[in-house]
Amino acid sequence: MKIPRLFLFSSVNAIRNHCNVLPRVINLNRVKSVNVISQYAWKLRNLSVLSRYYSQDSGSSDPSVEKTHCNVGTIGHIDHGKTTLTAAITKVLEKDGLSSFVSYDEIDRAPEEKARGITINACHVGYRTKNRHYAHTDCPGHADYVKNMISGASQMDGAILVVAADDGPMPQTREHLLLAKQVGIEKVVVYINKADKADEEMIELVELELRELLEDFGFDGNGAPVVAGSAMAALSGDTSPIGEDSIRRLLEAIDTYIPTPTRDFTSPFLLPIDNAFTVPGRGTVVVGTIKRGIMVKNAEAELLGFGEKAKTTLGDIQIFRKSVQKAVAGDNVGALLRGIKISTVQKGMLLCAAGSEKISNHFDASMYLLARSEGGRSKPLTSKYIQQMFSRTWNVPCRVDLVGDHDMMIPGDHGSVRLTLLRQMVMTVGQPFTIRENGATVATGVITKVHQSVHLPMNKLSKLQVNAS
Repeated sequence: MKIPRLFLFSSVNAIRNHCNVLPRVINLNRVKSVNVISQYAWKLRNLSVLSRYYSQDSGSSDPSVEKTHCNVGTIGHIDHGKTTLTAAITKVLEKDGLSSFVSYDEIDRAPEEKARGITINACHVGYRTKNRHYAHTDCPGHADYVKNMISGASQMDGAILVVAADDGPMPQTREHLLLAKQVGIEKVVVYINKADKADEEMIELVELELRELLEDFGFDGNGAPVVAGSAMAALSGDTSPIGEDSIRRLLEAIDTYIPTPTRDFTSPFLLPIDNAFTVPGRGTVVVGTIKRGIMVKNAEAELLGFGEKAKTTLGDIQIFRKSVQKAVAGDNVGALLRGIKISTVQKGMLLCAAGSEKISNHFDASMYLLARSEGGRSKPLTSKYIQQMFSRTWNVPCRVDLVGDHDMMIPGDHGSVRLTLLRQMVMTVGQPFTIRENGATVATGVITKVHQSVHLPMNKLSKLQVNAS
């Protein structure tokens, strides 16, 4: 007996009904093994995990006829409760009949995350409110994993800043706000978590400090909604104002304060790759959020980045594991690439319409060097400065050379610079980037011009002679 591809089933009930006739199914609510010969070799780890992707469906597989889609995510300092809040949101929405619960363990599911009790990789969770469908990114807060936070934040339309009431703003709170602004996030909703561990006066002081902090980083500190509550209490079923009610107030604030994003549906599609894996019997799947355009099943595409170019075809497109004929800008998707081995794909590569983009390693940019008070360098920057650059979902070594007659750039200054990457990447005019040194963000900027690639002698940035006049 063959099992059809489960992602094509129309509903949770269809999956359960099919499982009823399979041999050796161990508990329908927690399937551990299925003795079945299948060309797709599907292994069901947990039916509830699989089911949540189907319980959100509203009938049509066409994204254009579903609720307005928006990408949001949790940012903030480590242990302030970002993952707990993400789980609590789905718990309350399940109680209200709008979505399916995703537990804390399902969000932090990697072994190293469970062992250390922290989020390391950005994780995507889908849910619906009364007004919208959301793809929610739970970002890591630990300083060691800021590169994964940048990758996650680059896919958001708005952010939920989580701050513990008993701690207040902390170092990663500030850095996450800086990076959120740099990747283009304009609206931030604040959730003051652990309100049960602080008195009302302390919560008011934290709110005042946060509003000032938002203003400092270019956000609307006066107008940003601030909700105080306890994600853990909500997760435990507490119906008090700091429990489930605080989650509902937060969701209402997100629905109203974060505007419906304007998408570019006319340009050729662009998908920065956030993750990749192999599906046995099918091939390589890449995951990411479509930045612009429309992806259509069976369309020709190119895989670009890290000096590589590879042609492919979109064999399948899935939105939260449901196959669709097309996906549009803003959708978080998985795309099956024909003729591409998993060894070819790296996180940070770009999937785009065939012939629409080019790779280069040489660019002009406008850059701001953070002041010491902002966590930046204490010393001026001079030409031939080499550090790691972050943009979209990738990071590579980068050399910075000053343009014109300037000998140095003082912390706190803006200036024009020439950038040279160790590897050829896709960068477009207006694309933001961040430069980090010794675990701290030291510069941010945007690309102003794309040049032809330059040859690196001995493949070393330090050997290059740059004409930055």
